[in-house]
Amino acid sequence: MYDSRPPEQQEPISLAAAAIPREDWDRAPWNRWSFQHVRELVPTAQVWRGAGPVTPLPAALQDIDAIGFESDGQASTVGSFFEANFADGLLVLHRGQVVAERYFNGMLPHTQHLSQSVAKSVVATVAGILIGRGVVDPAAPVSHYLPELEATAYRGATVQQVLDMTSGVVFDETYTAPDSHIAKMDVASGWKARKDPSWPAHVWELILQLNELGAAHGAVFNYRSVETDVLAFVLESAAGLRLPELVGRELWGPMGAEEDAYFTVDPAGYGLADGGFNATLRDYARFALLHLNGGEIAGRRLLPSAWLEHTRFGGRPDLYQGVYRTILPNGAYHNQFWIEDIERGAYMARGVFGQLVYIDPVGEFAAVVLSSWPEFLHTGRTRATLAAVRAIRDALG
Repeated sequence: MYDSRPPEQQEPISLAAAAIPREDWDRAPWNRWSFQHVRELVPTAQVWRGAGPVTPLPAALQDIDAIGFESDGQASTVGSFFEANFADGLLVLHRGQVVAERYFNGMLPHTQHLSQSVAKSVVATVAGILIGRGVVDPAAPVSHYLPELEATAYRGATVQQVLDMTSGVVFDETYTAPDSHIAKMDVASGWKARKDPSWPAHVWELILQLNELGAAHGAVFNYRSVETDVLAFVLESAAGLRLPELVGRELWGPMGAEEDAYFTVDPAGYGLADGGFNATLRDYARFALLHLNGGEIAGRRLLPSAWLEHTRFGGRPDLYQGVYRTILPNGAYHNQFWIEDIERGAYMARGVFGQLVYIDPVGEFAAVVLSSWPEFLHTGRTRATLAAVRAIRDALG
């Protein structure tokens, strides 16, 4: 049974991997431990940081705990909010310096934490690098790189539509439904045991089974994790490398990561692009810094500035409707990033259970929040987290 007491009143989770239920390792309360120990639970592949120099993160620490904010009519402070809302790590960048770095729940600077769907934006950043180099054409159909998809509902969809999650392919993302597509993804990815032999044995097999079209390609945004996996297979085909090696070669090493990262891998050895990426708090901050600096880091340009500008301002708000408006009313979704404000151009990588990389080039500000919420999604916690992050940004000026 989930312990509903505030974190400071709970007994710490300090379990051996053998004590974690195989089918629920990524659910509360076990996620308080497992999100920092994923490679002890499922197969993984290294994302090598390379042999190059580490990009420094100069610090000018400030006390941000007393900064106040309000969300849904409730007043709080930054310090009390994160303490009480299942945070594992918080790092704030302002004008190229670390102004706050906090660890909770036993997390340490060298701990690699599961990013969930922040992984999507990491993979998309590698896509931006390869697009800038001409290795991948975003206007090309995905079947140009993956001919097998001509026999699926992805026939006619472009790489850009996959980047924007605007293909019309039907994919049920209901996290709590036992027979949804995302439940099948849990099995295909190797996160859960395969009990039904009719279910796909690996991620590529799942993609090949997507034969239903719910809308015309490009007509509407609908959040579908599998789109990132289709994108990753496109990148692997175009570059001739498996995803963990590709991310290491093109992004993690060149950006000067301090530690290796890793992906969970499915039974066929595929690194799970849609949510299986794990890294340290500081290296997620370096990823944010690359974006804050317009695609440059430590004097090296990795990502075309034009691709980043299009990411920030090129989204289609008219395709972004319904429930998504309740959290980001002036937002959009583009290039596998959530655009918080299509006028300011602040944007985010977000994942279930409270993962966030918030990037605001106008304010020279970024924040990384790693969490292990008891819920997949919680609108109130999400709004409050964003309100807290904006309050920090505004207080720093």
